[in-house]
Amino acid sequence: MASPADRFSNFRSRRPRCGAANAAWVLFIGSIVALAVLIALLVLGAPKPKGAAATKKPLIVYCAAGIKPPVEAVAKEYEQQFGVPIQLQYGASQSLLTNAQTSKTGDLYLPADESYIELAKQKGLTAESIPLARMTVILAVARNNPKRITSITDLLKPDVRVAQANPDAAAVGKATRETLAKTNQWDELAKHTLVFKGTVNDVANDIKLGAVDAGFIWDAMLHQYPTLERVDVPELKNATSQITISVLKTSEQPTAALRFARYLGAKDKGLKAFAAYGYETVEGDLWSATPSVNLFAGAMLRPAIEETIQRFEMREGCRVNRVYNGCGILVGEMKKGIGPMPDAYFSCDTSFMKEVRDLFLDQADISTNQLVILVPKGNPRAIHTLKDLGKPGIRLGVGHEKQCALGALTATTLEQAGLRDPVRKNVVAESATGDMLVNQLCTGSLDAVIAYISNAANSGDKLEAMTIDIPCAIATQPIAVSRQSQNKHIAGRLMAAIESDDSRQLFLANGFGWKRAGAK
Repeated sequence: MASPADRFSNFRSRRPRCGAANAAWVLFIGSIVALAVLIALLVLGAPKPKGAAATKKPLIVYCAAGIKPPVEAVAKEYEQQFGVPIQLQYGASQSLLTNAQTSKTGDLYLPADESYIELAKQKGLTAESIPLARMTVILAVARNNPKRITSITDLLKPDVRVAQANPDAAAVGKATRETLAKTNQWDELAKHTLVFKGTVNDVANDIKLGAVDAGFIWDAMLHQYPTLERVDVPELKNATSQITISVLKTSEQPTAALRFARYLGAKDKGLKAFAAYGYETVEGDLWSATPSVNLFAGAMLRPAIEETIQRFEMREGCRVNRVYNGCGILVGEMKKGIGPMPDAYFSCDTSFMKEVRDLFLDQADISTNQLVILVPKGNPRAIHTLKDLGKPGIRLGVGHEKQCALGALTATTLEQAGLRDPVRKNVVAESATGDMLVNQLCTGSLDAVIAYISNAANSGDKLEAMTIDIPCAIATQPIAVSRQSQNKHIAGRLMAAIESDDSRQLFLANGFGWKRAGAK
């Protein structure tokens, strides 16, 4: 046992020296200061509460004056929820388009009629578009209709004062002119019109104040002007307008712009406000800050579309869940209805789209792919035609007839060539994808395969291809959006991305032909 002296000596030897104690205190105090600084940084750098958006870059939206109330309400709601300021600049549709073109600024364009979106596209000003609602031109008068106006003809009476929106600037004026020109009533009415106003709101205000007796406005505006009433005239029955919002190519934050546009066009968000203000809304997508869409696609399409999908995800701020497989397998899953269903389906051949045609909206034929015979470089077995595939001892690989378009197309081709039996006897491998057949050919386990030319796009140094010169040996690849999708619009934009010219270049680089003429 240690003596008290020894224990004391040990204790003393364990005590820190004065300098060491000071160093420890300095380290302790320094740690406290560092922690305080870290907490301050975290607090200052923490996300601002809802509505506090001083550090966020605003989104500039050129918005037609006639649709101000619902857009303003949704913009305020969006600001409060996400802290993103929305700057709404109101005016006539044509004037806003001119502003966007000359200023080369702005994020979104929201005219009162889709014709201006088409015009903006022709000018190269816009990219993605999302439909929102519909309106109809109406003849409006003060409540109780003091002048007893019942027809377009009544507007020509000497004591009737008429106001219109400028047809060269405002969508409602343009729609009115186009409609009444067809009935030969426009020229005379234009001469009799007392005043042409800058916006449709100016027309409504003039009627409200009694400055004029009648004017043409949108039907949804009656919700905003309860002292006005509608006069039903048959000429305006089909004078409808589609409201669509589009991302401007000048936007420096297209993903943020698309996000607000999706919120505005969501059935459970922005479209509820449009409906509340009397607009006839479209069938919008369900809102999600980061939406997810399911794409079923034939496996052979993967090399041609993967880069496009990745770019689409980045721009849209979404997730595309890809399911690549043989089209026979994909169609079987869709028919069973088990598991997640696709929002869009890109088939390797029209035959497999036909099997589930009732599940999808209108299809677009995107590309073509040629059936070929693939052999190792140098063609050691001297295979040049389908007939040569029936030579004794040839080890042949083909697509599975029930699992993929490749197999089904191969079976049809051999049948039409009258070679099904002699060639089938040499089949030693069947696969749901052409890529698996090419891998087996490259490893030497097969002498030849029947596949798509695209399957060999990256194996030109190892393989040779012989074209199968039979009309049915060309597959066409269609894409379509599901009728049951809750994200039809975003799936449609994915489809548009696959139809684009950038996408076309990728298809051609991977051995495909291009079918979608004129698509951009």
